[in-house]
Amino acid sequence: MATPPISTDVIHIDLPPVPREYDIVIGHDLLGKAGELIARKLGPRRSIIITDDKVAPLFLKRLEAVLTVAGHDVLPSIIIPAGESAKSLPIMHELSGHLFERNIDRGTLLIALGGGVIGDLTGFTASIMLRGLDFVQIPTTLLAQVDSSVGGKTGINSLYGKNTVGTFYQPRIVIADIATLDSLPAREIASGYAEIVKYGLIQDRAFFDWCDQHATQLLHGDAAARAYAVQKSCAYKAAIVGQDECEAGTRALLNLGHTFAHPLESTTGYDGSLLHGEAVAVGMVMAFDLSVRMGLCPPEDAQTVQTHFTNLGLPVTPPAMDYNISELMALMAQDKKARDGKLTLILAKGIGQAFIANDVDPATVRRLWEDVV
Repeated sequence: MATPPISTDVIHIDLPPVPREYDIVIGHDLLGKAGELIARKLGPRRSIIITDDKVAPLFLKRLEAVLTVAGHDVLPSIIIPAGESAKSLPIMHELSGHLFERNIDRGTLLIALGGGVIGDLTGFTASIMLRGLDFVQIPTTLLAQVDSSVGGKTGINSLYGKNTVGTFYQPRIVIADIATLDSLPAREIASGYAEIVKYGLIQDRAFFDWCDQHATQLLHGDAAARAYAVQKSCAYKAAIVGQDECEAGTRALLNLGHTFAHPLESTTGYDGSLLHGEAVAVGMVMAFDLSVRMGLCPPEDAQTVQTHFTNLGLPVTPPAMDYNISELMALMAQDKKARDGKLTLILAKGIGQAFIANDVDPATVRRLWEDVV
């Protein structure tokens, strides 16, 4: 499968029961057009940019300028500490205070400039401030562009797990500028890539094969490969979200590997030793391993998945540390995909053939944890 040249793509999401439509705009050098794109969609607005202390030096002044030129009333921006630990109740309270200090009203627009942490935190805050403010996603990481900025999941972490406090709340527009990815370290790009290949593993063997052929170029800066991967990923996610916004059914497929990944992230304390995409890569390998153990998946497909990640330098086993398997199992049981205390996992009959497995035998899952940690 060849990679098409770079272009600006627009993916439209239209959600029932009332019209709640928005566009995902994907292209190169879109940051300079962000003010115009937002104004065209929403009109000139009182706007507040929310970003972190790593992204702000790179893109904040430019975004403030283009918003002003496009006629938006840009209030002082809010900068929070970078990192997963910012997805917390104390930071959310602090952010809310800064917003009230700026005299927000129901017409104020929040603009999330950054990665998944900023998008999740801003979206959650927007959903509860004054019973709902409009917000815009401008994702600057690969992971955010292909996953967290699309679909309306918002949230913060708690003592009981990742994203356990949150809402479904859709943005008004998503602007994914491929050029912003050039600012990322290689490890962050690889972490985001795990959420791209996930779509091939779930439902499209041909896309997995494309990833297998082009992942190295994507990781090393090929803009056309990155643009194509972002476009394909957003199109897959938009189609699924359009069918099942609140994860009552098929949207759960997007969590392939995540029910293993989230306990690992919680156990490491979000200290940066295991990035989200790295945890998802480990989780997907474990999901395929479990599928083989249950007689559902050909062993060669599971080996192909493991080899794919290994060749790209992504982890396929949890980081070495002391694990309490009972705690890992308890975190899985508290996962948002669990129902009535029963464990629900996304398993696979092969590459591109994921399915929702309800009431998986906990003893089998426990044996898998014992073998991998």
